[in-house]
Amino acid sequence: MVTPAVADIHPATPTMTKGPYFPDHDQLDKDANLLQVNGRSGKAQGEVIFVSGTIRDIYGNPIGGAVIDMWQANKWGRYDHEDDPNPAPLDPNFQGWAKLMTASDGKYNIMTVKPGAYPQGSSWRAPHLHFRVRKRGYEEIGTQMFFKGEPLNDDDGLLLAVRPKYRRDLLVVDFGSGIGKFDLVLQPRRG
Repeated sequence: MVTPAVADIHPATPTMTKGPYFPDHDQLDKDANLLQVNGRSGKAQGEVIFVSGTIRDIYGNPIGGAVIDMWQANKWGRYDHEDDPNPAPLDPNFQGWAKLMTASDGKYNIMTVKPGAYPQGSSWRAPHLHFRVRKRGYEEIGTQMFFKGEPLNDDDGLLLAVRPKYRRDLLVVDFGSGIGKFDLVLQPRRG
């Protein structure tokens, strides 16, 4: 591992709440393609997006073998979770949760649909993806990825709770081509 000068240290990705809809039961199909559930012929409804990125440590070194859980609401803003009160429809062809491991160069790729916004109390949550990343020797993080330019970002209480200088790390810049890059930075575990 290369340990650069202090000026070259990158801040760890901001942590956010895991949220109330982390999958509470296992599923057979949890690969990185959320567009189709194994054993079903239908495809998930919604705008197809590709999310790729690299998991690195604060020194910029790629972290291979990191485990990523990614889960999200469907195109209508509904989670496939028994506690989700949203009356929006479920999509039986949408996987909703991926579990994968980064390659030796720290890279990952996920194919999914852009999630819909959903009501939370008297406001709305902006479209987002949930990430939990863990690797032995590093602090586990739970965070959320948002879409730059999404109007609801300006009113999303959880996003606004992140200090402005770190908030930009949670916004995916380019989805014009259907591909967005979301890099994450892990803090080495102390002790």
